[in-house]
Amino acid sequence: MKALFSRSRVIVLAGYLAVIVVAPLVSQKGYWLSLLCQIGIATIFALSFNMLLGQTGLLSFGHAVYFGLGAFATIHLLRAVHEHSWRFPITLLPLAGGAAGLLFGVAFGYVMTRRAGTTFAMISLGIGEMVAASSLMFPAFFGGEGGVSSNRVTKASWFGITYGSPLQMYYLIAFWAFLCSVGIYALTDTPLGRLANAVRDNPERAEFIGYDPRWVRYLMVALAGFFAGVAGGLTALNYEIVTAETLNAGTSGIVIMMAFVGGIEFFHGPIIGAALITVLQIAVAGVTDAWPFYFGLLFTALVLYAPGGIAGIFAGHRRLYDAGQLGRAMQEYLVAAVPFALCAVGLVTLVEMAYALANTTEPGSAPLHVFGLTLNAAQPLGWAPPSIAVAVGGALLRAVFRRIAGRRETLPAALRRRQA
Repeated sequence: MKALFSRSRVIVLAGYLAVIVVAPLVSQKGYWLSLLCQIGIATIFALSFNMLLGQTGLLSFGHAVYFGLGAFATIHLLRAVHEHSWRFPITLLPLAGGAAGLLFGVAFGYVMTRRAGTTFAMISLGIGEMVAASSLMFPAFFGGEGGVSSNRVTKASWFGITYGSPLQMYYLIAFWAFLCSVGIYALTDTPLGRLANAVRDNPERAEFIGYDPRWVRYLMVALAGFFAGVAGGLTALNYEIVTAETLNAGTSGIVIMMAFVGGIEFFHGPIIGAALITVLQIAVAGVTDAWPFYFGLLFTALVLYAPGGIAGIFAGHRRLYDAGQLGRAMQEYLVAAVPFALCAVGLVTLVEMAYALANTTEPGSAPLHVFGLTLNAAQPLGWAPPSIAVAVGGALLRAVFRRIAGRRETLPAALRRRQA
């Protein structure tokens, strides 16, 4: 416990709490508050997923099951509060989602954790698809295609807080996001958290010293289900409606992307990934209908060229700073910025032209306005400028990266000299 509440960690937690408190004061507009609410929910969801992948080494393709079932449990309890006058504080309603997530984590985890690795991933996928299909087979509970809706404003509130305003709802989500983040972080310093790391790295050695890897995985799946259920409960309160979409494979895919983009090897990685993916999901989707392609491209690029995610990139630059080479790296990035921009503009133009051509209703005409230019995707010559931009920018970028990679090979020696 002493290590958990060390001075540096308390400062980090205090800074995180300060950001949460001050963030809605930047703007009181509904768009900004809605974005912050979604980031808070995504943070809990991504951290719960990383309890499996980052801490225990379990890749789950069905993590949305606990999120969605937690949301449905919460919305049904909220309906009972309205229809049957149950006295249950709205502030504690996310615990109902957490209890549902824990219950199904206990049930499904018993089956899934019999095997690890690829087998676990396939079983989780099968269970996820089974639950998603059941959402349309049992409309009495899942509400069919229309889902289940209710109203979060009730008389069963504390201190007269009704959660009718977006600001009150934000602070409820922020409270649970901070509480869950601290709880998940505290778990990493417990014996169970350490054993989960041992099972991830070498399950045979963990078993050799007397611990059953299966039970360690089982407990982590159950606890991850609890936190995912809390996120689902907050989603039910935030939107006041829950549909089958919360259970489908797309929701599980998004949380995988959040964890990988942020960095599964770092505790704060999923937090970064949750914030970035949520912002991009709203911002990019509002600009182009081809946003899923850009998400896939970002995910692929990071997995290939930065497997440590954004948090890993920050850690790498910390090593450059320790070696006294960060300034030189910044100069190299400025040189790479021009060919990167050229390649990115050309690639985006090609994607938008392809999308416009595929969705045009007039043969021979697919006009596109991008970056201040008017191009016709139906004309072969219209594809020449962006294609040339991608080719030239890609070639220049490759040359710059080769030069950067050559310099990075000298990093360990420079770091040793710096430390000496």
